[in-house]
Amino acid sequence: MQAAKHIHLIGICGTAMASLAGMLQAQGHRITGSDAAAYPPMSDVLAALGILLMQPYAEANLDPCPDLVIVGNAISRGNVELELVLDRRIPFTSMAAVLHDEFLPGRESLVVAGTHGKTTTTSMLAWIYEVASRTQPRFAPSFLIGGVAENFGTSFMVRPFVEGVRQPFLIEGDEYDTAFFDKGPKFLHYFPDAAILTHVEFDHADIYPDLSAVKTAFKRLVNLVPGRGRVIAFDGSENVSECVARAFCAVERYGFAPGSQWRVQNMRHEGSATSWTLLRGAEPFAELTLPMAGEHNALNATAAAALAAGQGIPAAAIAEALATFRSVKRRLEVRAEVGGVTIIDDFAHHPTAIRETLRALRTAYPQTGSESEARRLWAILEPRSNTLRRNVFEAALVESLALADRVVLAAVFQSEAIPASERLHPENVVAALGARGIEAAMHADADAIVTAIAPQLQAGDVVAILSNGGFGGIYEKLPQALARVQKASLAALPV
Repeated sequence: MQAAKHIHLIGICGTAMASLAGMLQAQGHRITGSDAAAYPPMSDVLAALGILLMQPYAEANLDPCPDLVIVGNAISRGNVELELVLDRRIPFTSMAAVLHDEFLPGRESLVVAGTHGKTTTTSMLAWIYEVASRTQPRFAPSFLIGGVAENFGTSFMVRPFVEGVRQPFLIEGDEYDTAFFDKGPKFLHYFPDAAILTHVEFDHADIYPDLSAVKTAFKRLVNLVPGRGRVIAFDGSENVSECVARAFCAVERYGFAPGSQWRVQNMRHEGSATSWTLLRGAEPFAELTLPMAGEHNALNATAAAALAAGQGIPAAAIAEALATFRSVKRRLEVRAEVGGVTIIDDFAHHPTAIRETLRALRTAYPQTGSESEARRLWAILEPRSNTLRRNVFEAALVESLALADRVVLAAVFQSEAIPASERLHPENVVAALGARGIEAAMHADADAIVTAIAPQLQAGDVVAILSNGGFGGIYEKLPQALARVQKASLAALPV
């Protein structure tokens, strides 16, 4: 797209769509967009960019008629704007196709893929490149991340071309489908020069019939990496091993397994920080410290370090970047501390992600010593993702939530969109947890949850709010309710 155009994005509040909107605006295009409902952090991103966001979907949102429409992958036939686009034959495309056509040519494509950890790992990799670029400008990264990277305060960046330099473009590679007219994974558009593969599990049960189909998608991604490239692959998963078994490029494994090219050794947990020795082959490569809790985050950092090192970034820059990494919004993000109660937001979409989040919080907020004996870990879950709304993961969800002391579930988000035979029944999860002696309850929505639990919370409690959406504004409502409870308690004290 050479000349400036009016480009409209249907489903603009998706993380990648909002980021693409900013990238296109920076190229000089006039951007508008629409969505059913907006919530942070991407609504804040769009507001900061000054991009017009129209709610809800309506034919009037395409008046005047745009030159091009980008259709988000959450948009299906029947959407009033999409129907108008098809009826009037307005030119349309997908987010992944625009990224491939407009931003990747002439750049080195580095793709971070996997069922879990890709947002955090891509953010870590981008920060490593940024730190390295302070002394070697050729490493200055462009990137597109599925979340707001705190070190940058944004989810995207596009550096101008430098003649004679093939600059890196770091992309979070999503295995979800591309658009209603392109049912292949988005990451197949990105043609990686090198890639990271974190985990492979059954996910997105709305579009993948089984684990075999998920593995096929990742095998196709690996098959796109050229012989001169590399794949950095987690060593603790048989599914990952299967996906990289027939790669035509070098495959470097990372994790804890003896013989892996990149091995984590002597891991230490110190509150909300994690330290370890990273071996390259049999030799020490770097002593790394990450200001984040959780073994899964140390593994994410190891994957990012391995890819960066193979692209020529020195160990000192990697260590400095990881020591100053500031996480991603909605990944173990502390949203409020009221009366000794810590409220944490985490983007939960799968039972494995929930398990690792709760394990990390147990490490960061241990129940040891007289001052924390009363500390309780609460898990407040909204089954909202297409994965969590389905009963295929019910048993795994119980296992993950059992790591908490108290569990509260909301009703399934838009449950009517899931066939009754496939739908998760939160009351079954509550009953199974109760049978294990874990106090669990279900409430209809965020307001009911806040009303029920605010009076029960006490100093030392850690509340993990788990959702991949706005969850009815609970992130603001719960701290406000706690403040009212605390104020009422103080007012009741004798003078």
